[in-house]
Amino acid sequence: MANPIFIDDTFIEKNTQFPELISEIKHSFSHQKTIVPVRHHHDFPNPQTQADTTLLLMPAWNPGKNSGIKVVSISPENHQFDLPSIQGSYIYLDATTGVLKAIMEAKNLTAKRTAATSALASSFLSKEDASSLLMIGTGALSKNLIQAHASVRPIKQVYVWGRNYEKAGQIVSELAKEDYTVTPIRYIEEKISEVDIISCATLSKNPLVFGQFLTPGQHIDLVGAYTPTMRESDDLAIEKASVYIDTFEAGLKESGDIAIPLKNGILKEGDIKGDLFNLCKNDRIERQDANEITLFKSVGHALEDLAAADYYYKQFTDE
Repeated sequence: MANPIFIDDTFIEKNTQFPELISEIKHSFSHQKTIVPVRHHHDFPNPQTQADTTLLLMPAWNPGKNSGIKVVSISPENHQFDLPSIQGSYIYLDATTGVLKAIMEAKNLTAKRTAATSALASSFLSKEDASSLLMIGTGALSKNLIQAHASVRPIKQVYVWGRNYEKAGQIVSELAKEDYTVTPIRYIEEKISEVDIISCATLSKNPLVFGQFLTPGQHIDLVGAYTPTMRESDDLAIEKASVYIDTFEAGLKESGDIAIPLKNGILKEGDIKGDLFNLCKNDRIERQDANEITLFKSVGHALEDLAAADYYYKQFTDE
């Protein structure tokens, strides 16, 4: 039996082509052969930081082919230790024999598949000629979200906002060689009403995307707010938009962006237009006209992880 291989973040960073990864994830959603149990979500005290750490266990398997489980911890106060808030590994198995095929670092795998999933949704929901993007947040996901969105839409201008203006400047520097212009801004209100796409990936407990600033034709991509008590959009944003989620199973309860409006009666489950399974099956629920405001809420799904693991394993082994 061959020894399992180790695929690190550096390999994943250097070997990601977003159009290819998006296609892999789209194929998995459209064919629905992957079995995904409800993920384990556990919060436990972190006395040193006085903020709970979240442990996520995300299994998935494609019978007769491959299976895997991602183990992730999210520690919101890791900046105190100069560490990313998200830590984790992906265990990749042969679904027939159970043999361990690979261990992958999950930081970049998660960032890349999350960004690719948002871009997949955008390919259905944003305007085809969308050329401007506001990126709210300066974490590990931000650069990837910009690149992924730009791979499905003709983005020419990107604006970046973060609580730390210098970090926004760092993202500008990292994307200096791209075909689009990237500019840091000090206030979200400077550009939020002008752009075609708003992507938000933060650990904010309070809304940053306010409905009063939204204008016809925009697409909102919400990626942060991973617990029921966190949210990145306010009630008016939800009321003004056609709402979509990555999956109904987790999307209705795991993020405050959806769970809180549902609880308060601002949003009804029947108001949600569909999820990625619907979109990828061509259920004709995509954007209806140029003035519609669309909103996609992503909480993450183990199907995306397995699709990404398949993608990187094939590249590493030249299969």
